[in-house]
Parts: sequence; C-alpha cells; structure tokens
Amino acid sequence: MGLKELKNKSIYILREAYAEFENPAVLWSTGKDSTTVLWLCREAFFGKIPFPVIHIDTGYKFKQMYEFRDRIAEEWGMDLVIAKNEDAMKAGVGPEDGKLECCTTLKTEALMKYLDKRGFDALLLAIRRDEHGIRAKERVFSPRDEEFRWNYRDQPLEMWDQYQSQSQSQAETVHTRVHPILHWRELDVWEYTKQEKDIPVNPMYFANDGKRYRSLGCEPCTSPIDSDAKTIEEIVEELRTTKIAERSGRTQDKEKAFMMQKLRALGYM
Repeated sequence: MGLKELKNKSIYILREAYAEFENPAVLWSTGKDSTTVLWLCREAFFGKIPFPVIHIDTGYKFKQMYEFRDRIAEEWGMDLVIAKNEDAMKAGVGPEDGKLECCTTLKTEALMKYLDKRGFDALLLAIRRDEHGIRAKERVFSPRDEEFRWNYRDQPLEMWDQYQSQSQSQAETVHTRVHPILHWRELDVWEYTKQEKDIPVNPMYFANDGKRYRSLGCEPCTSPIDSDAKTIEEIVEELRTTKIAERSGRTQDKEKAFMMQKLRALGYM
C-alpha cells in the first residue's frame, strides 16, 4: 500500500470517528506515531484538530518530550489537556514498583480518571500492528468496558474496510479505541514524515554521539540504540536494513511475552 493510500484510509477512519462519536479525544505521547496522527487530523479537518489532545504525564518523561509537547501545542493551537494520577504520584509510585504496577497506575488509571471526568466516548490512539505482536490482534474500532478491559478474544468483525461503530458493538462498551494508523509500518511513518516535510519530529529520534531513540517512553524504562542517523533520510535508510526490533529499547517489551498482553487487556495503550 502506497503512502497516498495509507493516508486516505487514515483520514477516512478519522472522519468516521468524528461522525460516529459525540465526545472523542486523541492521545499524544509526543512520539513519531502520535504526532503523525495529529498531522493527519489537521489534514482531515482543514488545518484544525477538532478533538481535545490528551497527554498522559507520569512524571517520568524525558525533559525533551515536555519541551516538544509545549512548543508544538502552542504552535498548532491545540486544546491540550494533561492527565495525571496525582494521588499515585504523591504516594511515590514509580518503576521500582515493577513495570506492570507502574504502567497500570501512572498511565492506565490516570487515563481512566480523566475519561470519567470528561466523559469521552472514543479515544484515538497511534498504535500500529507491526509495532508489537499483541497489537497485531487489535481492530481499528476497538471497544472497552467500564474497567477499560480489552477482550482480545471477542472483537468486532472488520472486513473490506467496513467498521463497527460504538452503536453497533457490545452493549457493555463504555468507550471505543480508534486506531487511525493501525495499518501503517514504522517505515511508512518515517517515509510519510520525509514526504510531508513540515511534520515536527522530536529531536530525540536523531543520533547524538552514536545513539538515538527509536521508541519514546518514560526515561527510566527507555534506552537509545546505536545509530548514526541524524536526518529523516538517514533514519529511512537505516530502517530498510536493520534487524533490530523497534521497541528493543523499551523495558516492558523485554519482560515475559504475556506482560504486554496483560497490560493491554487492562487498558494500556
């Protein structure tokens, strides 16, 4: 599938979500994928992002991520909202409590509390099927119950780009995850960024002293890879030949295989 087809399908999904749901929002980590989704929102809605933009702040993000977030939010005029689990942060919950506990408490529970407060019925997320084996099981429109649980054994049927909206899915659905770039690959994201030229890129993706970040997460749980790629063009060329997994620098992905599935079943992104 070429970049034009990828883009058109994503824009179709975004417009379907806008039409089907009363109160959607989009999640933004400041990483390449979620920034691409924001750019696609601007493409789909004539330069505007018609949804609130949620950033989940664990308190453990890199300084560069906060700086990038605040700069782009101002430049693009986003309705940026920051979700935190204030009680857990005050109690000192962190990576030393274990990755499952930390991610569930500081990310999933923070989002649960904010959704309950604002009543969002759909969340747009920038996950891709090629990023992790568990995410390959996802649907474009993916229902979640009141506990944020994802039933990966019982999902809506999606064939020939026919998607089941919230009104068609299970009665117990409280909100629906919408994945506009589920069909993209990592290389597609970078080639699209190269093509569009004006998509902002977090500088952490570019090599510094022989290291760069390929996937962005919380600072204690994210490591750089060996790389000399200092431009988008060099990143594209690097990805054409690399044998290293995209999320090899993310600690939770190095845990036992069931952990990511358990996290996602509990509502993790």
